[in-house]
Amino acid sequence: MNYIEFQPGLKARAATAALALAGTLTVLGLGLATLTSEPALASEMTADVRAALAARLPKTPIDALNCEGFGGLCEVVSGKTLFYVDQAARYLVVGRLYDMETRRDVTAARLLELNPDLIAAGAARAGKDAAEKGDEPGPAVPTHVDLNLLPTDGAIHWGNPAAPKVVVFSDFQCGYCQRLTGELAKAGVRVEERPISIFGAKSRALSEAVLCAADPAEALHRAYAGQAPAPRKNCKAKGLEANEAFAKANGFNGTPVMVRPSDGAVLQGYRPAAEIRRFLGLDQSKGDR
Repeated sequence: MNYIEFQPGLKARAATAALALAGTLTVLGLGLATLTSEPALASEMTADVRAALAARLPKTPIDALNCEGFGGLCEVVSGKTLFYVDQAARYLVVGRLYDMETRRDVTAARLLELNPDLIAAGAARAGKDAAEKGDEPGPAVPTHVDLNLLPTDGAIHWGNPAAPKVVVFSDFQCGYCQRLTGELAKAGVRVEERPISIFGAKSRALSEAVLCAADPAEALHRAYAGQAPAPRKNCKAKGLEANEAFAKANGFNGTPVMVRPSDGAVLQGYRPAAEIRRFLGLDQSKGDR
């Protein structure tokens, strides 16, 4: 059975699941045994699952298959779509998988690795929906912005001081911003991070605490790790208002947003290290000079 024929429109729904605020799981029977309680060795089990999928979904290309770390399920990647099956490939699960211990949306993170443009695509859809409802649309995000309009205050500097710089607008409660810090570190670039409060009052208070910390760079990474710095009394976070005014004026209604200082080019959303380096014009084979 062709997977796409079996579940019409699944590819589109699986992609948008990474951006939905809520979702449910759909379980589809593919016919055979139930979940095995004693899985075989990982390599043998993966081979068995792949063979079962080939028999049940012969027209669906299986680009990647991983049966470790999903609580007894196997993650199946087909193009930019992913779904889950049990280890007997009887049940197919379409939807979002959450790790309740780490409070992580596993599906969303994986979909962004497969297709980093999901965030931008989601923003475009949201704008279209608002227009159809008659809501007042926000300003479109420009392709280039003028960083000279920002003050020196309000910036947190970290990363490789000898490398090219990228300016990042972020919210410390944004999961994609947290993931982006790892990719920025991996890219070996110099980061000027400018916090903005996308998620309201709590984000605002956290941004103020980080900017007011004795070591803002250290406080930034601690904040992303869920260790909010204690607020300092009588400290006004300089530059935060300017960051948020700049973001609002340029339509930055989501985070993260990266800006290339050389020409003000804008890159929205989470991106892997290699794409960040290309955005900054770095030669990956030679590294920073």
